[in-house]
This record gives sequence, structure tokens and C-alpha cells, in this order.
Amino acid sequence: MTATTLRRATCSVKLYSIESIPKALAAARKIAAFNSQIVVEPLVSDLTPANIQALLGGMQLILDGTDNFETRYLVNDYAVKHSVPWIYAGVVGSYGITMNILPGQTACLACIFPDPPRGTFETCETAGILNSAVNLVASIQATEALKLLVGAEDKLRQTLLSFDVWKNEQAEVAASTPRDGCRVCGKRAFLYLAGEAQPHITMCGRNSVQIHERHRPVDFAEVSDRLKPHGTVRHNDFVLKFWHEPYEMTLFPDGRAIIKGTTDTAVARSLYARYVGS
Repeated sequence: MTATTLRRATCSVKLYSIESIPKALAAARKIAAFNSQIVVEPLVSDLTPANIQALLGGMQLILDGTDNFETRYLVNDYAVKHSVPWIYAGVVGSYGITMNILPGQTACLACIFPDPPRGTFETCETAGILNSAVNLVASIQATEALKLLVGAEDKLRQTLLSFDVWKNEQAEVAASTPRDGCRVCGKRAFLYLAGEAQPHITMCGRNSVQIHERHRPVDFAEVSDRLKPHGTVRHNDFVLKFWHEPYEMTLFPDGRAIIKGTTDTAVARSLYARYVGS
């Protein structure tokens, strides 16, 4: 086999442990340790419209290991525009989901999910994650990737597959053809790639960042219950306050938030996705 270049890859099977280095670097070290013929290029960076071409340009296949829909819609825009196959995968709690996306042939992510989920929902940080669900999704994703890389496209699954390993539930949704009128693969409107669909983020006073998410109705009681194990939380009818050292989050009923304790918009976005939802 020839050496393989792997960019921004995330695997689920013991590629990293609790270390004081970024996961991408830890994964690269682990891969190099068990197969020296694989060339790994770890990149510690947030994927954005500004750097996506530099990070993904020239790739034959993209495997999704991200933790939020905003990034996945960005990947979907890029993949459809440049006709790069990618495999969507995600896990939270005991629930896993995955889908193969071949631009121009199958449905894309926006065909199945025209809009990102609204409201608040469980995240890996608040609900935890069952490692057996991760291993199952990763194994399915890796197998589908091998089919693509060796040219066995006739063997690819053409459905959105979801399952809950704890509840013994499984479902499949047909995804073999693009949806008529799809914003991305039909109308080719790449809003995330253009940076138009991201929540607007601004600096807000000293050492604070404001996230202008105005389409996410928040149930303070429900969010409060989810956040209590992770820090101090208080709320009334108008505002919710959450303290997780060294950060303080102020959450409003319409989904807007102020993250105090950082001036890094990427950190603020990550904290919002981790505790409120992507």
C-alpha cells in the first residue's frame, strides 16, 4: 500500500487519551505508533469559510468527525461545490447517525435536513456519550470510506442510518437521490461557505463575546437541569446565568448569549455548541 495523507481526521478507537495536547496531535502520534507507513498531517484549527479551501483542497474524501451542525453544513457546501464525497457521522449519548454523500448522485446533508435543528438539545458535554455507540458509527463510517477509496461504489449504503444502541432502535431514510429544490445541490446556494448562515458574533465589552443567535427558543428550566452537573446555574423568566470556570455564560430566551472570560470567537462558539447546542 502507498502512504496515505490524512488531514484533520478524528477516529474513535483509542487514538487519544487524557493528555495535555490537542486531540489531533495525540491521534497523529498514536497512528504513527501502530503503522509507520501512514503519513499523518495533524492540523489544530477551526474549520471556517476562510480556511476551508486551504484545509480541504485536493482531498479525495472527507470523513466527518465534527460536533456541530454549523461545521457540517459548511463541509456540505464545500463538498457539493467541489464534487468531493463525504461521510456524515455523529453520536450523542447512545444515539448514532451516519450517511454517505456523493455530490450529484445522492442526497446531500441539506436535502435531508434543510435547516439546522432549532431550540436546545442534548450535547456530548451535557448528555455524555456511550463509547460503544461511537465505535459502531466509526466502524460503519470507515467501512463505507474503504468502499469509496477502492472504487466499490455499487456497495455503498444509500440511506441515512440512525440507531440507539441502548434502546435497541434503528431507522433508515432513503437518501439515494438529491431532493428537488434543495438549496445546496439543487439551487447551489452555498450560504455557509459564503459565511452568511453563521450566527453573528461580536465583541461585547471587556473580555466578552456575544453570539447573536435569534432563532433558538430556550426553555430555561430544561437547560438549567442539563447544565447543573457542569457548573453553577441560575435563571429567572428573562435570563439564565451559567458559570463554568473560567467562563460565565448569559443566555437569553431567544438564544442570544454573552460568553464572558474570552475574546476568542472560536472559543465562544465552541462553548455555546457544547452547552446549548450547535
